[in-house]
Amino acid sequence: MAALRAVWRLLRALLTALRGLATILFVFPRLDDAQRAQRVQDWARRMLGVLGIGLQLRGQPPLRGPLLLVSNHISWLDILVLHAGRHCRFVSKSEVRQWPLIGTLATGAGTLYIERASRRDAMRVVHQMAAALQSGDILAVFPEGTTSDGVDLLPFHANLVQAAVAADVPAQPVALQFIETHTGRRSLSPCYIGDDTLVGSLWRTLTGPAITAVVAYGTPQRAQGRDRRAWAADLRHAVQDLRA
Repeated sequence: MAALRAVWRLLRALLTALRGLATILFVFPRLDDAQRAQRVQDWARRMLGVLGIGLQLRGQPPLRGPLLLVSNHISWLDILVLHAGRHCRFVSKSEVRQWPLIGTLATGAGTLYIERASRRDAMRVVHQMAAALQSGDILAVFPEGTTSDGVDLLPFHANLVQAAVAADVPAQPVALQFIETHTGRRSLSPCYIGDDTLVGSLWRTLTGPAITAVVAYGTPQRAQGRDRRAWAADLRHAVQDLRA
């Protein structure tokens, strides 16, 4: 029964993704930025519902930009979950742009892309991020640089935090966790680390116990004279406190 339910959810998720693609191609050109943002948030919440994943928000999601969201990174679900809490623009590895369907959805949602192996491209993206922040956008980054099991936090890389320093805008710490809906215990089903594949993680998530994504928003803070490394370390402590 769990496998049949998972297949049914996968089929509905594919249909929801195709509807999102049609919205980007045919509806977005007629909408302004605020209307597009609302469509993305509504679509993300609908997709979570289709996948059978609950959403619990703690604290105050951002009402407006400019703002840099700084979050831990656990799963392929993280972007969907953060969009469901409040639409934002993500910084993602350039390979995502080439992924069938997912790349078009990510680009339509306003994703900025970075060549992670290129220091020069990293600086280009920092300048692009700073410009987007100065224009009032809400951006989101995963400064761990990769996914973890969600039990412990990896060190935060400071490069992308530099954009908030350069633009002189606040950063808001955000903590993501996945819990079993009925027991409240931490769930490792959505993890996407090591030898995990996207298909394997997705199947494990859909066939396992029902889960809820918990998004805890901390208090926005400004650099106040801190350089990017000191600020990144303090933001990591703030995310750790939110997870507690």
